[in-house]
Amino acid sequence: MSIAPAVCSVCIANYNGMELIDACIASVRAQDCGFPVEIIVHDDASTDGSAAHIAARHPDVRLIASGGNVGFCVANNRMAAEARGEYLLLLNNDATLLPGALGALMQEAARLGRPAILGLPQYDAGSGDLLDIGSLLDPFFSAVPNRDPRRGDVGMVAGACLWLPKSLWVELGGFPEWFGSIAEDLYLCCRARLAGHPVRALGESGYRHGVGMSFGGGKVRDDRLRTTFRRRALSERNRTYVMAMTCPWPALIALLPLHLAILLIEGTLLSLLRLDRHYLVVIYLPALAAPFSSFRAIVDARRAIMRGRRITATDFFSVFVATPRKLRMLWRHGLPILD
Repeated sequence: MSIAPAVCSVCIANYNGMELIDACIASVRAQDCGFPVEIIVHDDASTDGSAAHIAARHPDVRLIASGGNVGFCVANNRMAAEARGEYLLLLNNDATLLPGALGALMQEAARLGRPAILGLPQYDAGSGDLLDIGSLLDPFFSAVPNRDPRRGDVGMVAGACLWLPKSLWVELGGFPEWFGSIAEDLYLCCRARLAGHPVRALGESGYRHGVGMSFGGGKVRDDRLRTTFRRRALSERNRTYVMAMTCPWPALIALLPLHLAILLIEGTLLSLLRLDRHYLVVIYLPALAAPFSSFRAIVDARRAIMRGRRITATDFFSVFVATPRKLRMLWRHGLPILD
């Protein structure tokens, strides 16, 4: 977007998003923010011709073409390493920025005067409905959408549009590459908060997001939650990882065994009610095994995280709510439909 040194690097992870990427890039180009912006796209070995399309259609975009499919975490780590801007904006290829988005983020970053993770109001790309202004967290680290524009401090902002200084990204170590995809934003926000850095959602501007377009599922349609086995499996596994790595003692001693017990019960009941053992075998048993199969990686990460901890457990849990998200969703929408 500019030949001047970039102040912000917009990092877009793309996989088979040729029908989405032009609108995403156009929304960045349309920002009238008053500072230089560079656009980096990591194409994750797409099979739809995305890389060639981006190279031909957007020659000023810095394209990283991966030789193999490496997942969302690795893609963003690679782009962040190459970024020349003082700030990073991680942006999904199925997201488009609303006018004033980058300016609002920069203004809030300047107002805070300290490293922070920032997000914007998220709107459904199809209906235009407000999805969240960041999220609070429930006792089992599920995201609970916040829709109060007066509440700035939140538990997490979605990785579909996540802003932070590059220096903070380096301090936090980026995304854990062994996550693959899903809940990496939850991890980064929890780790930032433990280190004493704000996680805030702005009440102005925003972005439109085609939830589920790039990964499948995770969206309420016709008053039912529809998702996929793959997305649910990664979500349950990676949320368990985040809880094990970032939940302060002694809460972890109480919450993690309860979380695992609930997963076993939930998986067994779903398999019985749906007469399909795949619920238990594909989603829940791997999530139950994850803390043990990845024990060493979790312990090493937890030690590093807790060495940098600068807030109390009370402050950490100040953005949590008591009612589990799954109970709310079950009451409102019934059992999830998985494809």
